[in-house]
Amino acid sequence: MAYAWYRFRSTMRSELSYFLSVILLVGALGGLALGATEAARSTESSFADLVTSSHVPQLFVFDGVINPGIGLDSAYNPRLLRTLSHLPDVERVESTVELNMGPLTPRGKPLPEEASSPTADASVGGLDFNEDPVKIIDGRMVDPHTADEVVLDAASARELGYHTGDEIPVGWVTNAQTSSGNLDPNQPIPVRQRAMVKLVGIVGGQATTLFQDQDNADGQSLMLFAPALTNKLLACCSNDMISALTLQGGDRHLSAVEAAVKGALPKGLPFVYQESQSIIATANATLRPETIALSVFGGITGVAALLIAGQVISRRVRLRAPELDIARALGADPPMCLWDSLLGSFGALLLGSLLAGAVAVGLSPLGPLGPVRPFLSVALRPDWTVIGIGVLALLLVLSGVAVLACLRSLPDRARSRAGRFTSSRVTAAASRAGLPPAAVTGVRFALEPGVGRSAVPVRSAILGAMLAVTVVVATVTFGSSLNTLVSHPALYGWNWNYDIDGGGGLGDIPGPTAAKLLNADPLVESWTGIYYSTLTFDGVNVPVMGATPGAHVAPPLLSGHGLQSSNQVVLGASTLRTLGKQVGGTVQVRIHGEKPVTLTIVGTATLPPIGVVGSSHLEMGNGAVLSYRIIPPAARNLFESNNPGPNAILVRTKGGNSRSALASLQSIGRRADIGLNGGTVFGLERPAEILNYGSLGTTPLLLGATLAVGAATALGITLVTSVRRRRHDLAILKTLGFTREQLALAVAVQAGVAAVIGCAVGIPVGIALGRVLWDLFAREISAVPAPTVPGGTIVVIGVLALALAVLVAMIPGRLAARTPTSQLLRAE
Repeated sequence: MAYAWYRFRSTMRSELSYFLSVILLVGALGGLALGATEAARSTESSFADLVTSSHVPQLFVFDGVINPGIGLDSAYNPRLLRTLSHLPDVERVESTVELNMGPLTPRGKPLPEEASSPTADASVGGLDFNEDPVKIIDGRMVDPHTADEVVLDAASARELGYHTGDEIPVGWVTNAQTSSGNLDPNQPIPVRQRAMVKLVGIVGGQATTLFQDQDNADGQSLMLFAPALTNKLLACCSNDMISALTLQGGDRHLSAVEAAVKGALPKGLPFVYQESQSIIATANATLRPETIALSVFGGITGVAALLIAGQVISRRVRLRAPELDIARALGADPPMCLWDSLLGSFGALLLGSLLAGAVAVGLSPLGPLGPVRPFLSVALRPDWTVIGIGVLALLLVLSGVAVLACLRSLPDRARSRAGRFTSSRVTAAASRAGLPPAAVTGVRFALEPGVGRSAVPVRSAILGAMLAVTVVVATVTFGSSLNTLVSHPALYGWNWNYDIDGGGGLGDIPGPTAAKLLNADPLVESWTGIYYSTLTFDGVNVPVMGATPGAHVAPPLLSGHGLQSSNQVVLGASTLRTLGKQVGGTVQVRIHGEKPVTLTIVGTATLPPIGVVGSSHLEMGNGAVLSYRIIPPAARNLFESNNPGPNAILVRTKGGNSRSALASLQSIGRRADIGLNGGTVFGLERPAEILNYGSLGTTPLLLGATLAVGAATALGITLVTSVRRRRHDLAILKTLGFTREQLALAVAVQAGVAAVIGCAVGIPVGIALGRVLWDLFAREISAVPAPTVPGGTIVVIGVLALALAVLVAMIPGRLAARTPTSQLLRAE
């Protein structure tokens, strides 16, 4: 060690550039890899963390509505809330009540129908304030004790033209007025039912509304008033109520609480609920693209850091081999020679690994990506698990590489390999093919590292080119597949053109009337009526679509076959995994306490984002398709209609979507009076995974471009190093008659060969990697896997890679052309 320490101090100044190169290389590439990895982890867990920090309750229940037919004259029901709060395992109950209230015109009249009127919400117990609070992006939250303040969602504020500080006229009507059916929207609201409120803040959303399917997000407006005003209107002017239950022990007793809540609800009120765990699952599936992109980028960058740094260390060891021979001749034993080579490298690797950890800490505010990010403050959020393991891995792996390289270079072991030189077969083939001497020389420079002090890290350049092309091609393949998914609704469950909805998934469409009109419409190709409900599959509540077996319109299949008889069921892929079943197995379906029905699982499908908000709402991987007759008649006719029919009709029109087809179906809806219960005709309804795909943005492309720039820089450094190390060879070539142009051409060919090899390997590997990543992502969100390869784009990438390599070679080429011949060959 004394000898090694002496040698280190004596040679440190001459080797300072090597030490700095190792420190910066390991610190920059390693830190980027660790930063991408911790960003992937923070993105993956971001929504679950937001739910925890926002104190989101475990269960949301629709427990109030104005419906005199079932004895409910007011949505607000304090007796029911007290009952729910005293149920076993319920810690507290907080509610939000939608009031018969909204903004008015300056003359005190309700807004016209074509204007979007935001939902007026009243908080009971702190929901939207303390539990699942809204995010204020401008201004402040209302003062609960001040009656004349309001906050409004950003979309409604833009549409209505309001800004923070504006005065807004609002009005409300009583439950009795609503039920009487005598309201005239052209008449002003009575003076006693009007007020002026001040807009004090703009809402950017809240945890439970960040990731929603489109049919849930449509009309997701919010006008939140202060309790000082709304507490006076709860009993007289409430339209519906949703209660949030925070449970003792989290989700452990969720099923038992749901059963108890169902028994406590007023008779005739459908049990509609939503679990926070299902919201988290949807959010995680939506965030999956960012997680995959960041994880892959971090892994590739980490491998590049290890390989390139390992080659730099190995090259340094080879360059010191002649000095070790001298030291061995002077009496140094093998351990002395070993520590002589390792001591400086160990110090550089330690500092580089620590620098990588510091870089990762500095990059931590960049994560997480996605819609959750605006809810977090910009601050250092290091993932010490990733940083600790990553720093240790960099240090141990690269130290191991250094030890192996030093053992191989010990004088006693390296003597037999000294001066060994092997010519590349490709170089020989290029020479036999009659290529110009400059081109053959460029091929040799690209593929043959050389020996001794003229050795060049050609493998680093080729490896960097391969990695860059692989990542960029994989990125564009994944992006092309994502665009295909978004532009083909059938791949994510929307296997028809229009949905004639009976009213929030609860209302009925007059079946015979609608069937007659649809069969007579020349623009209708095929259609099927469906019902929504929630049934128990082997003890698990599952939203179901009741359909006619053998219907021509059905969700797209992932495996097996479609519904063909009443004793069969088609499941969503996530539901199949949750139940622990396989296609071909059976499942017990219990129907409201009746004798269970055994159904055979005949396939899996990508399900559309339709149904009742909450429990009976299907999602891409969650739900089931079965015969509508299995759903009890009472559940299919909640409002006891005299002319019952399906909750919705799925229609496939000739020629796809068109204005004429939509207008025709809207006419059918009016003639069938689907608006009686709030029904309408929907076009495409995207699920949350697709609706929020834009949050991915250009992230993968930016990450791939970053690595491509890094690879181009590494190629440029390698070419400059090659010119410096091979100045002796270049001088001999000039003596033999090479012109400056030929030397520059040799360097350009050297860069082009690296790029050609990078494309030859990187393009097919990138396509395969992109397809694998896409299949992984499609399975995660239960979409129909249909990867696409953008052939034209990939050809352009290959051409650009070659052009970039030639461009990068310009400066090293000029250096080669200016190589001084006489000084370098003076010794000859």
